[in-house]
Amino acid sequence: MYVYYKEMKKTVLISVAIVLLSACGRNAMNSGGELVGVKSASFSEPAPYGMVLIKRGAFEMGPSDSDSIWGFEADTKGVSFEAFWMDETEITNAKYRQFVYWVRDSLIRTRLADPEYGANDLFMITEDRYGDPVTPHLDWSRPIPWKRASEEEARAIESVYFTNPATGERGLDPKQMNYKYEWYDYTSAALRRNNLDPSLRVRNTDIATDPNEVIMISKDTAYIDDDGRIVNETITRALGSFFDFLHTRIVNIYPDETAWVNDFKNAYNEPYLRMYFTHAGYDEYPVVGVSWEQATAFCVWRTDIYKRSLDLPQGQIIEPYRLPTEGEWEYAARAGKKENKYPWSTEGLKDSKDCFMANFKPGEGDYTEDGHLITARVASFSPNEFGLFDMAGNVAEWTSTVFYESGPKQMSDINPELHYDAAKEDPYDMKKKVVRGGSWKDVARFIRSDMRTFEYQNETRSYIGFRCVRTQVGFSNAKKGKKK
Repeated sequence: MYVYYKEMKKTVLISVAIVLLSACGRNAMNSGGELVGVKSASFSEPAPYGMVLIKRGAFEMGPSDSDSIWGFEADTKGVSFEAFWMDETEITNAKYRQFVYWVRDSLIRTRLADPEYGANDLFMITEDRYGDPVTPHLDWSRPIPWKRASEEEARAIESVYFTNPATGERGLDPKQMNYKYEWYDYTSAALRRNNLDPSLRVRNTDIATDPNEVIMISKDTAYIDDDGRIVNETITRALGSFFDFLHTRIVNIYPDETAWVNDFKNAYNEPYLRMYFTHAGYDEYPVVGVSWEQATAFCVWRTDIYKRSLDLPQGQIIEPYRLPTEGEWEYAARAGKKENKYPWSTEGLKDSKDCFMANFKPGEGDYTEDGHLITARVASFSPNEFGLFDMAGNVAEWTSTVFYESGPKQMSDINPELHYDAAKEDPYDMKKKVVRGGSWKDVARFIRSDMRTFEYQNETRSYIGFRCVRTQVGFSNAKKGKKK
């Protein structure tokens, strides 16, 4: 009876497929001989929570006037952008903590199913509802027994925590908070020279193609060695299949709390080191101490949990969450205008009530004149015309763009971007990423929307955070994502 049931299911699925194919055939053939088109099957993506829609548009990117005091000339470039969604605030400690806890809970569930910790295979799904084997994966519907754990289960739960032997303080073990992910390099796969069929790599028919030509390609791989260390390396090998464009990375994603001490010598910043990321009082403050690599991993994880929540058909494509390009960031910060140096329309730094418009360093040695010493709770200041908060000051923000002095000049004028995935072996100078917006520790010049600077992709700072974007799909008239 059980086998018969499975076969029935397969028969039904095959029958449905035939009906669908037949329907497509009728659309194409039974059209009265007229060109009527065949509509693509798709779904309408909901407006993402907590994001603002930045409509497609164009503006003059770069400083529009010279500044003799700071020694730079006006240098603009006309560019255009597709519509995209952008987080209305910087990613907060609370939101980033959701990522950290997801990694923590993944580790715990994996260990609860491990024979070394009790072998509770209910936490691991190994077959589908019909009894057929599937790739083992975690059962997230089964709750972790936080309060009523057996001795073995308690040992699995405690294994992700660390107690300082000197102070007795207990917390998550940062070294274990590692996130492994894969990403497909669509751009490299689309390059004509990387076509798997050598005969299609050159369009010029006057040039003979070599059917045995070998194309060498770089591929990122990652693993944990026997000593528990993360190893990310780039290998070079002959192009052989689509899998050569699939890369693997492992990133330790716990924020670097020590940045508060290492960024400021001879300063008593220990309270921030111990409390800034973990204390509830800082929940709605922007996360800091996060590298470009960690921010990129966050975007991949956010895409994954979003896609899972939609319960889409196998193979359905969605636009991923990602870091904004340098051009997108500036366009959004300046609300698509070329006249303004800041996210607001005036040249001044205060509003009509004599209140500062952003969190920055107003005077020499005076961080508090704007009402804050370090970072401020997100959305403490008024948004710009696009509805985005803290696009000047508070924390500087990572972009996806690799930093070159002449960057914008090298970019296309449509969706401009310079992207480079630096290998571990590359010179450190090639690992610079553009940072925008300035921070709580910067003077007014550095919080201008048309100013650019950089930081190295593996560096962590107490004044750099990030926000995400996602390209809008289609021509939806959806409004800003409503808060729940």
